[in-house]
Amino acid sequence: MRSLDDLVRRLPPERRTEVMDFVEFLLSKAAGRTRRKMSCDWAGGLEDMQKEYTSVELQHQANRWRTEDEMPH
Repeated sequence: MRSLDDLVRRLPPERRTEVMDFVEFLLSKAAGRTRRKMSCDWAGGLEDMQKEYTSVELQHQANRWRTEDEMPH
């Protein structure tokens, strides 16, 4: 298997520039990623609906709200 350096050396100069730009893009993209810790600040947000829906019904209704852009009033 050829190394990346070997393959890049076989390219014409203008293509090497493209490869360099792409690698820099990938590096900047990877550096920009920061993993955020999950928050649970939403917990209990639908507590007032527990009399109206079972947990499974609430999951289905939440999916409908998301897909229909229909939120409860």
